[in-house]
Amino acid sequence: MHAIRVNELTKRYGSTLALDGVTFEAAPGRVTGFLGRNGAGKTTTLRILVGLASQTSGTATIGGLPYHGIDNPGRHVGALIDGAGFHPGSSARGQLLVLARGVGVPASRVDEVLALTDLAYAATRRTGKLSLGMRQRLTLAAVLLADPEVLILDEPANGLDPQGLRWMRDLLRRLALQGRTVLVSSHQLNEVALVADDVVVVHGGRVVASGPVAELTRARVVVRSPLAGPLATALSRAGLRVQIDGNAVRVADATTDRVGDIAATIGAPVHELRVETSSVEDVFFASIDGRAVAA
Repeated sequence: MHAIRVNELTKRYGSTLALDGVTFEAAPGRVTGFLGRNGAGKTTTLRILVGLASQTSGTATIGGLPYHGIDNPGRHVGALIDGAGFHPGSSARGQLLVLARGVGVPASRVDEVLALTDLAYAATRRTGKLSLGMRQRLTLAAVLLADPEVLILDEPANGLDPQGLRWMRDLLRRLALQGRTVLVSSHQLNEVALVADDVVVVHGGRVVASGPVAELTRARVVVRSPLAGPLATALSRAGLRVQIDGNAVRVADATTDRVGDIAATIGAPVHELRVETSSVEDVFFASIDGRAVAA
C-alpha cells in the first residue's frame, strides 16, 4: 500500500521558516486535496516528497520510504511539479517516447497515455504549437507513462477549459478508484470539492485543517445564547461535540430539537437556533483565518 506520510516536516531557507511541522497522510484509493494560498508551503512540501528539495527536519515518505530510497521511483511515483520542459520542436509522441525509454516502459504505452489524455489526435504536433491546456494534458500523459501507484500533482488543472476540468475530475476519480494514492495541490477550491475525498489546508507553512471532506463540511447546529458557556457545558455533558465562538455554540451530530431541549433544561435563552452547512471553500477560509469550522 503506497500511502504518503508527511510527519513534522520543516524547511528553512536561511532565517525563513517555510514549513513548520507539516503533518498529514494521503491514503490509497482516495484523492487528497492539498490546499493553500500562494506561498503557503504546498509546492515546497511536494518538492521534498519527490526528492527535488531536502527538508531541515521531519520525514516525507511514500510507501514507508523516502523518494530516493524507492527502487526505480519513476515506475512507482508519477509527479507533476513545476510543469514540464518539453522541447518545442519535438512532437508530443516523440517526447513521450524519450521519457518511456527513460523509465523502461514499452513504446506501446505512449499511445495508451495519449488516448487516456485525449491527445491521440495531436500526437504528431510539435509541443511548441500546443495550447496551454494541451501541454498540461501532455504533462499528465508523461506522469502516467509508467502506470504509477502514486500520483503527486501540483496544480494539474492549470490552463484547462471547463470541459478539460470535468475531464480532469473524472480522470482523478478513476485513478483513485483503481487503488492509487492521488495527492493534488490546487488553489481551485470548487474543483477540489468536486473530486477530493480528503483535504489538507496549509497556511504559513503549517497545517491548519485536515480530514475527510464529508466530515469537515458536515451540517452543524448553531445556537446563540447569552449563556453560551453554560450551554456548551450542558451539551458536552450530553455527549455532543461543541465549539464556542463568542455567544454562538456550534454542535456536531445533533438536531435543533435536541439542542433546544437541552437549552430549555438549563434555562438558557435562545436567540438563534439553526442548521449550518459548510463548503470546502468555507473550511479553507475559516481555517486560514484561525477559526474552527468543524466541532
